[in-house]
Amino acid sequence: MRFVDEAVGLPAEELEAAFDRLVDLRAEGGKEASRAAVPSASENSELDHRIRAGLLPRADELDAHLVGLHSDARAAISTTARAILKRRKLTVEQFAVLVEPFAGRVGLPEHDA
Repeated sequence: MRFVDEAVGLPAEELEAAFDRLVDLRAEGGKEASRAAVPSASENSELDHRIRAGLLPRADELDAHLVGLHSDARAAISTTARAILKRRKLTVEQFAVLVEPFAGRVGLPEHDA
């Protein structure tokens, strides 16, 4: 997935900002939207493996920037990746709230793509 490949390479500051925005948006429909973007077990396993493989070599760098950022980055990337994967099951609003933390940071597909 192109999004994951781009997101795992973002600078630590960008990943921190994306996670912070994701947390802020939980109260604005993000929590409910995330519950709607549930991939199959095999899709989730594939995403998780790809994200972990991309971020693991950067774990020390990310955590040196901010303790726990490696884990936070995994969560943020995973949430947005699941939204992209399951976008056809989401409303436009649900999709928007889940991809917004990475808007302007990486290329994102349209909801109806």
